Amino acid sequence: MAQLIDGKAVAREIREQVRNEAAEFHARHGRAPGLATVLVGSDPASATYVRSKRRACAEVGIASFPFELPEETTMRELLGLVDELNRREDVHGILVQLPLPSHLSAQTVIAALDPRKDVDGLHPVNQGKLLQGVPGLRPCTPLGVMELLARTGVPLAGAPAVVVGRSTLVGKPTALLLLECHATVTLCHSRTRDLASVVRSAEVLVVAAGRPGLVRGDWVRTGAVVIDVGINRLPSGELIGDVDFHTASARAAWITPVPGGVGPMTVAMLLRNTVQAARWIVEGQA
Repeated sequence: MAQLIDGKAVAREIREQVRNEAAEFHARHGRAPGLATVLVGSDPASATYVRSKRRACAEVGIASFPFELPEETTMRELLGLVDELNRREDVHGILVQLPLPSHLSAQTVIAALDPRKDVDGLHPVNQGKLLQGVPGLRPCTPLGVMELLARTGVPLAGAPAVVVGRSTLVGKPTALLLLECHATVTLCHSRTRDLASVVRSAEVLVVAAGRPGLVRGDWVRTGAVVIDVGINRLPSGELIGDVDFHTASARAAWITPVPGGVGPMTVAMLLRNTVQAARWIVEGQA
């Protein structure tokens, strides 16, 4: 039976580290690291996510600057706010909550961010730095995945790793971060031919396809580490991942639960990214 990788417990440790780092930054520079959150429209899920991020900032000593804009906000107005936040010295990180209303281009907004303040790690400059393997802000969920993998103690160098899902937010950056750790990585997705056989090759399996139960438990290699990034709400209200947890946990050595696995790590790594961005901006670290 697999050992559970407790994302809640690891996230608490990360938040405590961030609290100490934020206090040190405040002591050196006379102000807290600052995170601006921008919410456009009234999507309930987005509003919930943003509120949780603001609460997390308050808990660790990061200054929070919330901006809530109406659904009809124009691109010009949104880009104007981004430009203002880029120039503010008390703002070290900017998070524009996605998805945006359909009349707004997320790609245009992300490209307008100061890359040094792009704590989601989605700006083309930061994505390029990730590809090159040079220091930069990395996407939060992939950072959380790597932190959870590190806690298992399983060596990644040379290990066959499979990432199911090719999104810019999770799949692609996770594959690149695994490559940085010298894993041998296969990046695949829901259209991969004979996905089951590819998954069975993985000693390290990360699934982020957004398809409930896509990966069957009997696909999982005996003794594998399974990181399930998916979180899907069924009509019954139950939350499940992209992996069939009950059968997979009988074969895996380590597995993340859903919920309580990767989810808590995303906010924790956002907080860490904000302090890191503040250091780079104020202290000139690369």
